[in-house]
Amino acid sequence: MSRPVVRPGNRLALADLPGRPRRPVYGLLDSIRSVWNVGSMFRTADAANLGGLFLCGATATPPRPDMEKTALGATETVPWDYWEDAAALVTALRARGVQVVALEQAPGAGDYADFPYRPPVCFVVGNEVRGVDPAVVAAADAVVEIPMAGLKRSLNVAVSFGIMAYAVARRVDATGGAA
Repeated sequence: MSRPVVRPGNRLALADLPGRPRRPVYGLLDSIRSVWNVGSMFRTADAANLGGLFLCGATATPPRPDMEKTALGATETVPWDYWEDAAALVTALRARGVQVVALEQAPGAGDYADFPYRPPVCFVVGNEVRGVDPAVVAAADAVVEIPMAGLKRSLNVAVSFGIMAYAVARRVDATGGAA
């Protein structure tokens, strides 16, 4: 007699994934230099059930054993695509009706928590040193930032990605936009 497979909580097995509804929320990783940050963002995208990730420019792509150190298998569960030119991708997404919101400290940036996200939506995080490419910022529908109350003026990009993933997902769910 075979024993049923028991998974903790409500976790899904890989076999459960085909056809599984995903949120109409996407992340665009613009030239992220750390493979471990990319792996962490894959893991967060899986946890938040994002629709997928767009890896652009210098951002590392799976499969990579060093990425798996932080992704822990999420590169197999999160849909992703690679585009060399992030600004061209933003233009293509907007042409398909996707709202594109860049997360960047910039003049006129709104508070990420107050922004009216509308699905489908793609948020952009940028390079750990240079931030989001200015051409991507210019092509986006809007720019938001996470307010900094301490002496440090920024967060690790993977942490910022996590804050955005859950904030945007919660807003989309609240407006009935969940897929």
